[in-house]
Amino acid sequence: MRESFEIGSVRVRPGRIQSVSLPITRLVTGADVDLPVRVVHGREDGPTVWIDAAIHGDEAVGVEVVRQVLAGLDAKQLRGTLIAVPIVNVLGFMNGDRYLPDRRDLNRSFPGAARGSLASRIAHLFMNEVIAKCEVGIDLHTGSDRRTNLPQIRADLDDPRTRDLARAFGAPVMLHAKLRDGSLRYAARERGATVLLYEAGEAWRMDDWAIDAGVAGVNRVLARLGMVEGPDAPEEPSAVSYRSGWVRARGTGMLHLESKLGQRVVKGERLGGLFDSFGKRVRLVHADRDGIVIGRTEAPLVNSGDAVVHLAEIRDDDGADRVVEPAEVLSPELSGDHGG
Repeated sequence: MRESFEIGSVRVRPGRIQSVSLPITRLVTGADVDLPVRVVHGREDGPTVWIDAAIHGDEAVGVEVVRQVLAGLDAKQLRGTLIAVPIVNVLGFMNGDRYLPDRRDLNRSFPGAARGSLASRIAHLFMNEVIAKCEVGIDLHTGSDRRTNLPQIRADLDDPRTRDLARAFGAPVMLHAKLRDGSLRYAARERGATVLLYEAGEAWRMDDWAIDAGVAGVNRVLARLGMVEGPDAPEEPSAVSYRSGWVRARGTGMLHLESKLGQRVVKGERLGGLFDSFGKRVRLVHADRDGIVIGRTEAPLVNSGDAVVHLAEIRDDDGADRVVEPAEVLSPELSGDHGG
């Protein structure tokens, strides 16, 4: 029999699922604001893993991913322990706001401090009550600023363990991403944890295709770690990218994109066009490299210099030269110009 799992002031017995509330702050009304956590503490030994969502308060996709993953777990069958935090930025999520009330970006506030700003205090709480207890984490995100993202894993692909788990996740693309100071991924790596960052869908929307890919990927990682019985591996390996960049508008106008998420493009290919309010074409938008469309703006109006289409160059290693076609990623009704 395993020992009970301690978090906050609670001890979770083996074979149990228990919700825990970690105090954050108090509202002017006197109501408490807590960090909602659910612990699935298996009967058998295994790794301790966390999954989190909504570090940015407008990212709803990951919250649903966490819900569905939890719904499929049985603590009596789980090997190891899963800590699930569906909403990290509770105050931002309640307002549909990416940031906290102090306008700080929580994902630039790690590892935080017990007596710092509100963002810093939440980061400190998360680091000490969640990350410090885990060896692997999956951080769930969506696009920002009216952008939508193809399901993708961003991680340190030069680290063998991280790359192995990224491959197990099975997203259409896995992108080598540098660590940013102040991010959860950076702070967790400093503590020795292996971290995958999942990006998919658009902010403040429930994109089913992004949710489905996230749920399947998280379950594959848990299976790779030996915590659950394995779901089927993805039919095709993830495309691997070590370099990506945004194509930017070279004029101002109403944007009509022809490129779709998951589409393979070549340098110079037309991605769309800019038009004035009477329909006169102002500029065309062309690909600046060969690659796959992993993100695009959904804004109808763009100004000169705005990011329009995110292209990832694909490497020819690990069988990863295959590029995912839109129909394999999106449902038919989502594979049109809107792109999800």
